[in-house]
Amino acid sequence: MKDIMGIICTNYNDDDLNQLTEDRALASLPFGGRYRLVDFPLSNMKNSDIRTVGIIMPYMYRSLMDHLGGGKEWNQYRKVGGFFFLPGSIYGLKTARSKFLLRDFISNRPFVTRGSGDLIVISGSNKIFNIDYRSIAREHEASGADVTLIYKRSYIPADSGELFLDINDFGRVSNIMHEPDGDACCFLDTLIINREMLLNYLNWYEALTYLDLMDTIAETLSTVKVFAYEFDGYAGSINSLKTYMNCSIDLLDENVRDELFIPERQISTKAQDSAPAKYLPHAHVRNSIISSGCIIDGDVEDCIIFRDVIIERGASIKNSVIMAHTVIGENVCLENVISDKYVHIQPGVKLFGSCDNPITIEKRSNI
Repeated sequence: MKDIMGIICTNYNDDDLNQLTEDRALASLPFGGRYRLVDFPLSNMKNSDIRTVGIIMPYMYRSLMDHLGGGKEWNQYRKVGGFFFLPGSIYGLKTARSKFLLRDFISNRPFVTRGSGDLIVISGSNKIFNIDYRSIAREHEASGADVTLIYKRSYIPADSGELFLDINDFGRVSNIMHEPDGDACCFLDTLIINREMLLNYLNWYEALTYLDLMDTIAETLSTVKVFAYEFDGYAGSINSLKTYMNCSIDLLDENVRDELFIPERQISTKAQDSAPAKYLPHAHVRNSIISSGCIIDGDVEDCIIFRDVIIERGASIKNSVIMAHTVIGENVCLENVISDKYVHIQPGVKLFGSCDNPITIEKRSNI
């Protein structure tokens, strides 16, 4: 796979996540007790032996840079290839519909022209799935495609903000839409494109830098060979508080974990060393993910608990996501709550959200 390069686009955000992305990029949003969203596209490229990866950085890059470091965890700390941090545009930061802004690619054209890869995998950073690009690349080359779009066939609401594909009987994409039509083929924000074709798009639309790459592909479906590849494993999309909660709770399903955390294609992340979780005499934990460093002395049910969280005696936490370094006092009741990092919840506080509208607690709050 030395002839394939990767580009991960992180220069977009979504207001529907409220405080969770107020001072961090969507790509660096904590997920699953120990990961960040960017870990999934990075690990997919690592597991596919893609050795040169360009990351188009967001304006709020500090937390993302702190997490990625030199790329050692993703096997990108190397003399040849490795990570390339590419500057992103300062425009269009608050729209998740523009994930692949042309101006981001045009300003980083040297990365594409100087690279050795004949194929380029381009990925967003808010989709959760585990995939091996090597077999897709083989199909892409065998079909003679210029572009291959990866999709999953599933029911998704029309207002989800996703892109949908119409695919003919020969596997070729005939339309790209913002609204599903019939049996939805949801685009997973991941594509394989010939390097020369990407450079052609950058040349053809150089004067229209406000466009998204997917807009240009949609305009040229009649002249460019755009094929589709169906992914049949678990795939989650995070673009709102509701979807963040749903994808988090999905991890409590053993079948989802089996599809997402595959032993031979592990999801890598920045190493964090903590002692094992400690369960005190009054702890009752059911169907939850508890990370290292936690001290539990209350009731926890259907929850994702990140590192170094303290849950004191008498507290009851249900269907919630509690991020790292949070302290939950005695007799606190939380249900359908997303608590950001370094939160301190005083004894006796009661917060009840709903599955469709979870309550969020801002980072470093004291309530």
